[in-house]
Amino acid sequence: MSEHRDLTIHGQWSSRWTFVLAAAGSAVGLGNIWKFPYITGENGGGAFVLVYLVCIALIGLPIMMAEIMIGRRGRHSPINTMRILSQKEGASPHWKYIGWMGVIAGFLILSYYSVIAGWALAYVFRAAGGMFTGASAEQVGTIFSTLTDSSERLLAWHTLFMVMTMIVVARGVKSGLEQAVRFLMPALFVILILLVGYAMTTDSFMRGLHFLFDPDFSKITGAGILIAMGHAFFTLSLGMGAIMVYGSYMPQNASIASTSLIIVGADTLVALLAGMAIFPVVFANGLEPSSGPGLIFQTLPVAFGQMPGGSFFGTLFFILLVFAAWTSSISLIEPAVAWLVENHGMSRVSASVWAGAAAWLVGLGTVFSFNEWSDVTLFGKHFFDLLDFLTANIMLPLGGLLIAIYAAWVMTREVSRDELAMERPVLFGLWRACIRYVAPAAVTIVFLNAIGVLGG
Repeated sequence: MSEHRDLTIHGQWSSRWTFVLAAAGSAVGLGNIWKFPYITGENGGGAFVLVYLVCIALIGLPIMMAEIMIGRRGRHSPINTMRILSQKEGASPHWKYIGWMGVIAGFLILSYYSVIAGWALAYVFRAAGGMFTGASAEQVGTIFSTLTDSSERLLAWHTLFMVMTMIVVARGVKSGLEQAVRFLMPALFVILILLVGYAMTTDSFMRGLHFLFDPDFSKITGAGILIAMGHAFFTLSLGMGAIMVYGSYMPQNASIASTSLIIVGADTLVALLAGMAIFPVVFANGLEPSSGPGLIFQTLPVAFGQMPGGSFFGTLFFILLVFAAWTSSISLIEPAVAWLVENHGMSRVSASVWAGAAAWLVGLGTVFSFNEWSDVTLFGKHFFDLLDFLTANIMLPLGGLLIAIYAAWVMTREVSRDELAMERPVLFGLWRACIRYVAPAAVTIVFLNAIGVLGG
């Protein structure tokens, strides 16, 4: 078993720190800087943030540890890892469908993620060209709508970003994935801190902090709790196969617990910094915090337009936003690529092309949902909104729930203790209590509330 556990046909991270950067790169992306601020704005601010932090601590962290543990134990793509480990535990072969659901969820998320990342790519050139210099909120809104109203423009940027993703993944673990994350994530932190520094100079900084950290529990709804939990999974890349496949490349001597804690901490810090940078600017310019998915593309450019050196900082920020999205997108496609290599004997290049092309094709639905198909709805939602809801609020929490059940009730206590290798028995006991009872109960209650069983 030890030989099997130490080897993977895909390669291995060169160090624990590289794994931390890669997993943090997977977690830190558009979810923190694009999605977190606007869903916080739509759900009332501080109370939503508090619920989100509780979801991260009691559900996200324990499940991340479980997913890394399962990945490292299996050393294969999520589908094959679940199949192999289930055989070893004498469990039902149907557990492999957790892997399938994760791979499909990651694939669907990548399809629309690539379109949104394409917006960031487009904004790199708009910022560099000085389009935001001195622009009012209305002018920036026009720039944004001109981009999203054109299917040809969105298609071009979506295609370019997907090609960038396929190139990195095709190069493999060490030559591709590692090289892409090694210096990009620290740079993103630096830029975010600079932006928070700028926000502190506005008259609305305290109002932004009040909105973000002062909870008004009257604004909490069942739907808001579901969104907070769904985002905890989305932002940590849980339930989509990415963390499991990255865990399969993790060195055997690296601590899963401390590594998970660092990743979760970095991810949460980026989300809060993004909120601290964005909301003061929202209020200072008389914009609505609940303005939806376009928030970061309609508020930050206003700030850059007023800042000394704004074109430079704006260009740099959107470049780093692209890189943050890039490190996430390569993790979203990696589970599918790993499976194609293992099960169909493809080279990484062929597998990357096939998986990327398929995700690109599905992404056309998101491209058109902003323009040609803007009047088309299914279950009352546009294509993009439906995919976002289905993946973030249903598939990821359901995948996380099943991972928790598998790690807690199917894998033996001895196997999980051996793989986690936590020095303090009390911490292992705490993790096991969370993964056996707290996380499954919380996910189940939120689901029942979401479908109306509990009157939510």
